[in-house]
Amino acid sequence: MITFTPLSGAAQTSRTIPLAYLLQVDDVRILLDCGSPDWCPEEESNSEDAEQKSHPWDKYCEALKECAPTVDLVLLSHGDLAHSGLYPYAYTRWGLKAPAYTTLPVQAMGRIAATEDVEGLRDEMDVDDGEQDQISRTASPEAEAGPSTTPPAKDAISAARRKKGRYVATVQEVHDAFDSINVLRYSQPCHLQGKCQGLTIIPFNAGHTLGGTIWKIRSPTAGTILYAVDMNHMREHHLDGTVLIRQASAGGGVFESLARPDLFITDAERAHVTTARRKDRVAALLDCVTATLTSRNSLLLPCDSSTRVLELLVLLDQHWNYSRLKFPICLLSRTGREMLTFVRSMMEWLGGTISKEDVGEDGTSGNKKRRRGDDDADDEALGAFALRFRHLEFFPNPQALMQTYSSKDPKLILAVPATLSHGPSRALFTQFAEMPDNVVLLTGRSEEGTLGRMLFDRWNNAQREEAKWDRGKIGSNVMMDGTLRLKINSKVPLQGAELDAHLAKERVAKEKEAAQKAAQARTQQRMLEADEGADDESDTDSDSDEENEVERALDDSMDIGEDDGDTPSKAPARSKRRGTKSSGVDPASWALGLDVDDAQARAVLSFDIYLKGNVAKATSFFKSEGQAQRFRMFPYVEKKRRVDEYGEVPDVGMWLRKGKVLEEDAESEETKEARRRAEEELKKTPAEPPSKFVTTEVEVQLACRLLFVDMEGLNDGRAVKTIVPQVNPRKMIIVHAPPEGTEVLMESCANIRAMTRDIYAPQQGDTVQIGQHTNSFSISLSDELLASIKMSRFEDNEVGYVTGRIASLASSTIPVLEPVSSASLPSAKSRRALRGRRLGARPTATLPQSTMIGELKLTALKARLATVGVHAELIGEGVLICGAAAKRGAASDALEDSVAVKKTARGRVELEGSVSDVYYTVRREIYNLHALVAA
Repeated sequence: MITFTPLSGAAQTSRTIPLAYLLQVDDVRILLDCGSPDWCPEEESNSEDAEQKSHPWDKYCEALKECAPTVDLVLLSHGDLAHSGLYPYAYTRWGLKAPAYTTLPVQAMGRIAATEDVEGLRDEMDVDDGEQDQISRTASPEAEAGPSTTPPAKDAISAARRKKGRYVATVQEVHDAFDSINVLRYSQPCHLQGKCQGLTIIPFNAGHTLGGTIWKIRSPTAGTILYAVDMNHMREHHLDGTVLIRQASAGGGVFESLARPDLFITDAERAHVTTARRKDRVAALLDCVTATLTSRNSLLLPCDSSTRVLELLVLLDQHWNYSRLKFPICLLSRTGREMLTFVRSMMEWLGGTISKEDVGEDGTSGNKKRRRGDDDADDEALGAFALRFRHLEFFPNPQALMQTYSSKDPKLILAVPATLSHGPSRALFTQFAEMPDNVVLLTGRSEEGTLGRMLFDRWNNAQREEAKWDRGKIGSNVMMDGTLRLKINSKVPLQGAELDAHLAKERVAKEKEAAQKAAQARTQQRMLEADEGADDESDTDSDSDEENEVERALDDSMDIGEDDGDTPSKAPARSKRRGTKSSGVDPASWALGLDVDDAQARAVLSFDIYLKGNVAKATSFFKSEGQAQRFRMFPYVEKKRRVDEYGEVPDVGMWLRKGKVLEEDAESEETKEARRRAEEELKKTPAEPPSKFVTTEVEVQLACRLLFVDMEGLNDGRAVKTIVPQVNPRKMIIVHAPPEGTEVLMESCANIRAMTRDIYAPQQGDTVQIGQHTNSFSISLSDELLASIKMSRFEDNEVGYVTGRIASLASSTIPVLEPVSSASLPSAKSRRALRGRRLGARPTATLPQSTMIGELKLTALKARLATVGVHAELIGEGVLICGAAAKRGAASDALEDSVAVKKTARGRVELEGSVSDVYYTVRREIYNLHALVAA
C-alpha cells in the first residue's frame, strides 16, 4: 500500500513552496524534499502584533518535526532553499538521521544556498538556538517562586514556539548535515539495505537546476513510483533539458525507463501559464540591460545564491564578451566565489553551450593555444573556458560595493536573496529605488508574502490584459511612484554603558564556568580515589608509605632550599603543595586525558628538582654497617595496575589518544596542509566585537523603473499538458500547484481517453492511500524445485510458475519451498470417500491456468509479422488486419485467409478469423511477444 501526505507545497493552495512530502511504501517512510520557507515575510515585518500571530510555516514545521525521527529515507531533488533548505535543521535538531540521497551538484548547491541563508539571517537578527531555551525563558517567572512550581502549561509552550518562529541552523550544522548525504550519478541504480531492503532508487536529469533530479523508486510490492517536480524540457545556456522527454532529433516521446509508472507524482504550478518564447525573453532581458547601462544608469537584479544565478551569469558573460561591454557585473553574495569553485569542478554535469565552449569544438589550433594560455593565467578556471566571468566582481556586503563604486557609476548588481526579504538585496533596494531611471529587474515571482512578490504583483497589475506574465507576452517596464515603508534589520557594535555591562556579564560568566569546572574536577577526583581505594585496599599502605617518603624527601630538599633563601616562606609552599594533592587534579590534566595517578604525580613531583648533598649517602645507625649505599634518585611513585574480576582495567584515554595519532598519521599531506591553512585563517580572523540587533523602519520614495522577465527555467502549461499524457501513468498525484493550475491539469487529463482516471490532488496534511497493504516474506527455493521450473523471459526478467510446499529447516531461519511429492497428495480413493459417490458423473479435476505477461502493441506485432511474411495493416480503433485482406484490391474470398486482431480492453486480445495457417502464425507471434508462464 502507498500512502502519500503533503507536509508543504500541496495542490490547490496559493503557497506552493517549500516542498516536502511524506511517501510511505508499505512500512518504509520516505521524505521527498525538505525545503525551507522565507523566514522574513513582509506582512509579518510590517505588522505590530507579529509576535502574537501564527506563522505560515508553523503547521509544516510541526508536522516535519513530528515525523522526522520515523523517516527511513530522504530524497532531495534540487539544491535550492525550496527543496533542501530545512534539511540541516531537521537533521541536527529534529532527529532526521535517515540515510539521505541526492546528486553531487545538489549536495554542493544545497550547502551553498543554506550557508548563505543562515549567515544572512544570523547577521541581521537574533535567532534562538533551540526551543527549550525559549520555553524555559517563558516559564522563568514561575520557576523563581520555589521548588513547588508547576511545569509550564501547554499555552505557554505553544506561545513560546510561536514567538520563536524561525528554525535557522548554524553554519557548522549545515556542513555536518550535507556531509552526511550520499551522492549518486544520473541513471545509477542504488539498492537500499536495512529497513529499505528491496527498494531501488535511480536519479534522472530533471533540468531547471544543476544536478536537478527525477527520482524513480522501484518497490517489489508497490511497483514503480516516479517523483518529478520542477522540470524543464528546454535546453538552456548551462543545462540540458530533462531526459523525461527526448529531443525531436532523437525521435521524441518519453524516455522508456520512465514511461508508464504505477504512480506519478508531479507538479502543476505552471499548468495554467503560457510562457513567452525563450528567445524573446532572453532578448528582452539583454536589451533592457544594455539600454540602461549605456544611458549611465544601474540595474538591480535580485537572484538566488546557488542555482538559477548560474544561468544568469553565463548569459550575461556571453553578452558582455559579444558586445564588448566594459561595465562591471557585481555579485553581492558571501558564497559567490565558493559556488563558482564548486561548479568549475563539476563540468561533466553541465550542458547547453558551456560544454562546447569548454572543449573548444569551434576553435582552431591557434585558438586552443590562446585558451591554454588563459588557463595558465587563471588557475581557478580549472579548464572551464565558459566559466571565467572576467567581468564579474564579488562583494560580501553593500558597504564593500559602495567603497568601490559610487551610486552614480553605471553597473549591473546581482544581489541575494531573490525575495528581497533580508540580506544585501533588501538593504540595497532601499537606496537603489530612490534614484530615477534605475531599473529593478525581476527574474522570478518569489514566494508569496515577500517584498519580491509584492513588486511582481505591482508590475503585473500595471500591464495590459493581453501582456500579463501568464499570457505568453513580454511586458514593458513600469515607473514606480509613491512610498514604501520597510523594516531593516542590522547588527551594530555595542558602545558606552552597554559595552561595559556586556563585558562585566561575560567576566561573571567565565568565572562561574571556571568554578563549575573546578568543582566537577574535584568531584571526579574524589570518586576515582574512592573507587581505587575500594578496589585495592591491600596496596594502600605501601602506596601511601612510598608517597609519604617521596613527600618527606621533597620537603627536606625544599627546606634546605628555603634555608638558603630560595623561597621567602616555607609554610605557604607546603600548604599549596599538599592542597594540590588533596583538592584534586588540575582540569587541564582531565582535558588532556591523563590518568589520576599521572595527574597526581604531575601535581606533586617536579622534574627540575635540584639535588643537593652527597651523591652517595651512607647511614651510621647501629647494626646497619655493611649495608649498600643509597644513591639519590628522582622521586617516582610506581603506578599500580588496577585489576578487577575481569582482568586489568583498560585505559580508555590511552586508546583515544592512540586512535587520534593513527588518524593523523593516515591523513595525506594535502589534508594536513589544508587543515593547517584553515587554522591559520581562523587565527587571522579578527574576533567579532560585542554587538546588538536593531530594527529600523525606513520610508523609501520609489522613483525607479520595474521590469519582470521570466527566467525561472520551468515548464509552462503547454509542456505539462504534453508530457503527462505521454508518461501515461496508472495513477497520478498532483502537488506544488495553485488552484488554477490544479484544475487546468485535471481537466486536460479528463479530456484524454487513454489517460488514467485515478488522479489525486491532496491539500496540506491530507493523506492519500493507494492500493492495499501488502506483506512480503523471504523464502528460499530448493535446488530440486529450481531445476524443475520452466522460465520465460520478459524484458530484463525471467518469470516462471511455482508450486511447492513450505518447509522449515533447523539450519536456516528462512523457510524453504520444496516440490510437492506425489506421496503427500491424497489418493483418489480417499478423495472419493470424502466427496461421496455421485451416480452418472465422474470427478472433475481443476486444470492449472497459464499466465501471459506483457502488453501487446499492435505496431510491434505488425513489424514482427512483416519479418515472417504476413502482411498486416492498421484500420483504426485498435484493430489489425493480417493476411490477404490487408492488401489493397484484395478479392472478397481473401477473407478466408485473414485474421483480425482486436484489443478490446486492457489485458484482453481477441483473434477473429477462420482457422488457417495465417491464424496460427499470428497467434504464435502474439505468444512470442509475451512471457508465457506455464502452469
